Amino acid sequence: MSEIPVQNLADGRLTVAVLGCGWLGFPLAKELLAQGHRVLGTTTTPEQLPVLAAAGIEPLLLQLGPDFSAADEQGLTAWLTQADVLVLNVPPRAAVAGGYPQLLRPVHRAVAAARTKAVLFVSTVGVYPDAPRPMRETDALSTRDASSDVLRTEGHFVPRYGQWHSTVVRLGGLIGPGRAPGRFLAGRQRLPHGSAPTNLLHLTDAVGVLRTIITQGLWGHTLNVCASEHPLRHEFYPAAALFIGLVPPTFQPDEGGGKLIDSSQVRRVVPYTFVHDDVLAALPFC
Repeated sequence: MSEIPVQNLADGRLTVAVLGCGWLGFPLAKELLAQGHRVLGTTTTPEQLPVLAAAGIEPLLLQLGPDFSAADEQGLTAWLTQADVLVLNVPPRAAVAGGYPQLLRPVHRAVAAARTKAVLFVSTVGVYPDAPRPMRETDALSTRDASSDVLRTEGHFVPRYGQWHSTVVRLGGLIGPGRAPGRFLAGRQRLPHGSAPTNLLHLTDAVGVLRTIITQGLWGHTLNVCASEHPLRHEFYPAAALFIGLVPPTFQPDEGGGKLIDSSQVRRVVPYTFVHDDVLAALPFC
């Protein structure tokens, strides 16, 4: 990814649009509100509209997909004209297989039409190959013709001609309240890849990094974000299951490793101190 000149958008009160106020987006929105910023937020379920409004978020019902009309796109564009920053937090699982770039294409057009100043694209470390070595940001390039749906979609929101500022954050596997990792593999037997490292991230640190990027105006980067400690799968998941009283998984004996996400770059670029770098010690906070 080429560097975009850094512009600090943090002078004064920002208006931040969070597209996807779910498990991650909702606490991020509340943190930004607590810092005095105006927050717009979307949800796919009508029942969540009063919940967002009660928190102080200006809510919008938005459902991307095949039924998203030209009128819907016009409404999204009008909504984005209010915002300084768009946090694009739509997980790939929201799309049918192979359809992630298409799912977000109306958002790309709306960003351009609304002349949004900056986009923070929430991506995943799943873009890296499962090879037994450290993975740095340059090991998966967000080009528009990449083989990965997610990488191609990242490329759509990293503009070629500087129309807006952007940063891409590739998050590790998310854990935290409501996502206790002990439930992920509990009771399963003879699982493969027990010697592979975990690449996990607690919700507190995900929110902290995203908030800091937004409020400090840290644009022009692609950043891996995960805990610095990487216990092996056969160490972590049995301990996590036992911690909440579930049957621990077992793993096949193997010597093969897996990818280890290098998050040193985010620690150099973003002035944020991680709270849960030791994910085993984070289990009581999940």
